Amino acid sequence: MPRQSETSVPLPVGYASPYAVARWCAGNGWPVHPLAAGRKTPAANCQSCRKAAHRPQECPCHSVGKWCHGFHAATTKPELLHAWWGSDPHLGVGVSCGPARLVVLDIDAHSAEVPDRDRLLPGIPIHESVNLNGLASGFDTLALLAALRGKKSPADDDSTLRVRTPSGGLHVWYQAPDHGPQYRSSVGSSPKVSLAWQVDIRAAGGYIVTPTTRTDAGTYQALGTARMAAPLPSWLATELQRTGHPVNNEPTPSLPPRTRPSVPDRQKAHRLLEPLLAQVEACAAASEGTAFTEKLNRAAYTAGGLVAGGHLGHDQAQDLLTAAADAARPHRHRHSSAVISSALSAGATRPLHLKGRP
Repeated sequence: MPRQSETSVPLPVGYASPYAVARWCAGNGWPVHPLAAGRKTPAANCQSCRKAAHRPQECPCHSVGKWCHGFHAATTKPELLHAWWGSDPHLGVGVSCGPARLVVLDIDAHSAEVPDRDRLLPGIPIHESVNLNGLASGFDTLALLAALRGKKSPADDDSTLRVRTPSGGLHVWYQAPDHGPQYRSSVGSSPKVSLAWQVDIRAAGGYIVTPTTRTDAGTYQALGTARMAAPLPSWLATELQRTGHPVNNEPTPSLPPRTRPSVPDRQKAHRLLEPLLAQVEACAAASEGTAFTEKLNRAAYTAGGLVAGGHLGHDQAQDLLTAAADAARPHRHRHSSAVISSALSAGATRPLHLKGRP
């Protein structure tokens, strides 16, 4: 896979069409997939995939050039880029971070209650003598982490691609080395794997919106002059190691045939989950007063039990839940992701057994 030091091409300047940006990404070895026009979420699956009982990695649509399952369909193939953005030139562009070996710091500036100081930088005690007055966002926690390590905040790193988001946040792009650990995605509010409060990590298992992509909320704009992802700084790699972000690069062994869920079991799982997903999607009818979070939590908890019981793949469950949540609350993707992650984990502690269900 080409890297920026080998065959990189310049980011188109001025108004860049999504197709031109997709080609730029592919030229740098970054697999891309379409985003829904005017949105930052993946373009919708085909009708059959919305109901099909298969893992995204096993989707038959990919072999015929369809974009189902978001970043799982990402590619650098020129013919697919031409077909996808030729069919709808207004589709946005997302990059699958894992295959691209990108590690992107997603710095938030959301208005939120600041947590206790022991949750600002997980694993790092912040002494009471440290004045935290004025701390209000991920820009502050990342600057605090960098200061403790004697480094410049990545938000100010003008040697790498930085992209301002419509909400006032910042994406800082870094390139992990080809020979080294793969890193997992995380959210800054996670109690298990987190770098800093209001600083998400976009890496394996996630995607990032490209610069120049336009949404209803605004345009993702590159800052400064750097237009490529600089190598991941060693001190940040150390922090990612400390916070549990590296993942095992070895392929997951195939399950023995006797432990694979049968087709009837998967169908039972979907019959159990579909009404709960429908309740989540129905929340689109009103912007409030629908108990959206409660319904999403219930659906994700049930999905976690189905995954633990071997009736549903984790990635498939996450995709189904994310699609339902985004359909109901397209502008609360981060909140929905946190609810889904937490409830899936909780549900996994109570595996569901469906053998007796019709």
